[in-house]
Amino acid sequence: MSTNVQTQNKALMQEIFEQIDRGESSLFYARMADQATMTITGRYSWAQTFKGKERIARDLYGYVHSLLSKRGTTHAYHYLADGDWVVVEAYGDMVTKAGDAYQNHYCLFYRLQDGMIVEMKEYQDSTLCERLLGPYPSLLKNG
Repeated sequence: MSTNVQTQNKALMQEIFEQIDRGESSLFYARMADQATMTITGRYSWAQTFKGKERIARDLYGYVHSLLSKRGTTHAYHYLADGDWVVVEAYGDMVTKAGDAYQNHYCLFYRLQDGMIVEMKEYQDSTLCERLLGPYPSLLKNG
């Protein structure tokens, strides 16, 4: 993979996260391939793979947003590009409907092909996620 493609992929993810930090996610969804996968690592009920853009948007991000009192932000502060992967270190700043601060740290991996996100992996504090967001609903698990 050329250094130019790595630079372009990194710049794209920086632009996406600049928008996300302002509460705008349209570029993220526009650059997510229809067949994309998102794997949440760790333990407990949230650890699973979401397959397809629609399911990722609805059953992962849509469900998370339904648990929040207001739209949260994710602040990215480190970006590393290697091959077709871009790694983003980020900090989430959200408040649950119960009024609890949900401030998780993330290491996010994005694999891009032709400017589109095709695979994502999220490393986070799964104990904090389970405790503050509650168990992921089993009825949503298989999409």
